Amino acid sequence: MPRNTSINSVLIIGSGPIVIGQACEFDYSGSQAALSLKEEGIEVSIINSNPATIMTDKVIADHVYLLPLTCESIEQILQEQQIDAVLPTMGGQTALNLCIEASERGIWEKYNVQVIGVDVAAIEKTENREAFRQLMVDIGVGVAPSKIANSFLEGKEAAQNIGFPLVIRPSYTLGGTGGGFVHKKEDFEAALSRGLQASPTHEVLVEQAVLGWKEFELELLRDGNDNVIIICTIENFDPMGIHTGDSITVAPGMTLSDRCYQEMRNQAIKMMRAIGNFAGGCNVQFSVNPENEDIIAIEINPRVSRSSALASKATGYPIAKIASKLAIGYNLDEIENQITKTTSAYFEPTLDYVIVKVPRWNFAKFKGANRELGLQMKSVGEVMAIGRTFIEALQKACQSLEIGRHGLGADGKQLRNLEEIMYSLEHPSSDRLFHIKDAFELGVPLESIRKATHIDKWFLQQIQELVTLETELRRYQLNNIPKDFFITLKQKGYSDEQIAWLLGNVTEDEVYNRRKELGIRRVYKMVDTCAAEFPAQTPYYYSTFEEENESIASDRKKIIVLGSGPNRIGQGIEFDYSCVHGLLAAKEAGYESIMVNCNPETVSTDFNMADKLYFEPVYWEHVREIIELEKPVGVIVQLGGQTALKMAEQLESNGIRIIGTSFQDMDLAEDRGRFSDLLKSLDIPYPKYGVAESAEEALEVAKNVGYPVLVRPSYVLGGERMSIVINDEELETAVVKLLRNLPGNRVLIDHFLDRAEEAESDSISDGDDVHIIGMMEHIEPAGIHSGDSSAVLPPFSLSENVQEKMAEYTIKLAKALNVRGLLNIQFAIKDEKVYVIEANPRASRTVPFIAKAYDVPYVNIATKVMLGTNKLKDFTIARKLKGYAIKEPIFSFDKFPDVDKQLGPEMKSTGEAIRFIKDLDDPFFREMVAKKSMYLSK
Repeated sequence: MPRNTSINSVLIIGSGPIVIGQACEFDYSGSQAALSLKEEGIEVSIINSNPATIMTDKVIADHVYLLPLTCESIEQILQEQQIDAVLPTMGGQTALNLCIEASERGIWEKYNVQVIGVDVAAIEKTENREAFRQLMVDIGVGVAPSKIANSFLEGKEAAQNIGFPLVIRPSYTLGGTGGGFVHKKEDFEAALSRGLQASPTHEVLVEQAVLGWKEFELELLRDGNDNVIIICTIENFDPMGIHTGDSITVAPGMTLSDRCYQEMRNQAIKMMRAIGNFAGGCNVQFSVNPENEDIIAIEINPRVSRSSALASKATGYPIAKIASKLAIGYNLDEIENQITKTTSAYFEPTLDYVIVKVPRWNFAKFKGANRELGLQMKSVGEVMAIGRTFIEALQKACQSLEIGRHGLGADGKQLRNLEEIMYSLEHPSSDRLFHIKDAFELGVPLESIRKATHIDKWFLQQIQELVTLETELRRYQLNNIPKDFFITLKQKGYSDEQIAWLLGNVTEDEVYNRRKELGIRRVYKMVDTCAAEFPAQTPYYYSTFEEENESIASDRKKIIVLGSGPNRIGQGIEFDYSCVHGLLAAKEAGYESIMVNCNPETVSTDFNMADKLYFEPVYWEHVREIIELEKPVGVIVQLGGQTALKMAEQLESNGIRIIGTSFQDMDLAEDRGRFSDLLKSLDIPYPKYGVAESAEEALEVAKNVGYPVLVRPSYVLGGERMSIVINDEELETAVVKLLRNLPGNRVLIDHFLDRAEEAESDSISDGDDVHIIGMMEHIEPAGIHSGDSSAVLPPFSLSENVQEKMAEYTIKLAKALNVRGLLNIQFAIKDEKVYVIEANPRASRTVPFIAKAYDVPYVNIATKVMLGTNKLKDFTIARKLKGYAIKEPIFSFDKFPDVDKQLGPEMKSTGEAIRFIKDLDDPFFREMVAKKSMYLSK
């Protein structure tokens, strides 16, 4: 049937600040849904408290409400806007919980608002563990033996009846919070207590643990005619026992028999139909016994899930976009296929390639954390890679992670201690994938690895084959590798860097040049959803090594935007926001915009955001060959955080134009020692500092600058490896540790300004004029990373003199660094004297916050300035902020209860929220002021 014409205005509920377990995949889903509804002439309002996302931008929705996700905020919106329907399925568990609460309070009924895309009763059936278990029993779908418990006594009785090992699953929690395995009776009471406390309803499911079974996810869509299609089948590389968010996943399923797959499909459809009568998306998780392929249901989510973004990028089928159209009444056969433009959306995608997702962890930020993976999600981001085979995609994913690896091993970072390797295989953590390869290299039999990991034999054989190939490669020298074998290596995903390391005494460039001589070059294949059965219209590509190249470079002038790679602490969704605006600005300026990124959660990797998308690692070898094919006017590195910036030197040395601030000027700001020299020449105050290359030199520097001192390496991200020390012993330990982890780097030692205030400015420069887009005052003092500090825009207690000095130094530095584009500067203020701590000539973490607070598209303006199509004087900038905006950092310490929660120079927050206040009498603001006074008086 055609769309429901009674729906002319829709409210989309967002997911709020990014936390572990609920990240920017919902920003992607919400953005796609909003744009999809606007296509239908529907007025879209969004509520979300996250300022860092593109979802809360005027380019996405008609009305954006940056408000706390509460029922009070919902009522405020419903009083201001004539809302016909609410779509709560795009904002994860947060949005669903708020929808239920509003329903229970009668808010939707009071304002005559329909809930679309989900049945509220269905949410209750899926989130309530006992209701879900009973429903599965009623419809004949297998489940593990389990019992619900609302008290300590009930939990103990359940454990006694079921037997160990057990799983504890709290009801109504996010990312597996409070859940876990219990292998021994003596550990049960503590685990049960944790689970009961984590559940908002004080309820847990005590379930038999099916350890070692395989895990699968299916993404489904259903329309109002009860037509159901399976969009994607995702197989977990890791067995049951590891949260899907922490598991390596593969699409399509690699080890399923057709009989088992068909049975799983049938059960998934039966489950979706049983939980309620709604049109939209659904995620179902199953476990499969590897011995006999018995299937049991794990859970069902009647909403767009964490995996929906991955499935959309994996298949090219825009799940959130189609789900939102289904929610307003369309049926699948009435919606156009977004890829072919000639067929309908009522089809199941077919993949002629393989997708591998690998999570990205940040355990270094959570010192003392238990790194073993389990039911509670711990990863902070993920990468996705596309290849013609599983092993090619897996190696590309390893290159995408930005953890210093050049693929799956073969890069000099192997572990050689057999005891440590076997422990790692049995106790999975972030390195287990690499340690599987290390085990094969040491000769550990495949069956021993399978028993230790419970990973399917097929996957292990794929990794074992790499060891055989590497043994053969070592027989050759670069100039006599047979061409066919060279092609095989590249088809197996080996980077030039890996091949160089395996050969020894050979550089990456030499390998690259040799394969070019042999005519071995990357070609690009289109992601088309239908295995080329129908012509695809969407320029969405991945690379491989075959004959035919499907990416034909146009003769238009082009700009490549390098993305920010996987989310991690210190580099989050705010950089993807900047990349999206960069793409839009480049289009507006008349350029063909090309995106290179590997993060499946983000809007920048939506296939219709750029003119052309390369879903590839932001890794030099891959970027280099895309540039050789496309021949762009230049590359923008300023918007993708440290990921893109660190490629600037290679671009410069290869004669590739960097759009905006030059590499030399960016490098001057990044090199802490040279930057301090610049400040001295400009007569800008800065903390006393020195540079050391050994512990002995560091002690001498500390003597000169005076304790306490801030110890840090050059070129850091999110305050990584920075520390404040107060004596020689602490300094020596810190310096030795830094030089061991970062050999060849210099250590910067700055005098730490104790009890100083901290502030920062963001600005845009076109080479002639400098426009300060915002100055923020921090609540926390200097010494706490700016990403972990609450920031107030504009400053509320800094004197006029201090603000004038901040403005003066900002303009001086913008000109001295020859900035073209964005510049962020951080200041320390002590006794009314303003010191510059650091300057970053790039998009900063705070630019989206300022843009949302003032309602000005600053990144769009900065991009056009970088491109040289506009000067600052061409723009009329009118700020709309009345009162103050406060940026509040959000932490995920609940995932790591035993870690050090003390804040310091190394960033630990996973996200942020924005709050607006009208004046200084606001109770929340008074609390902030009192907090600042307390910090400065300590």
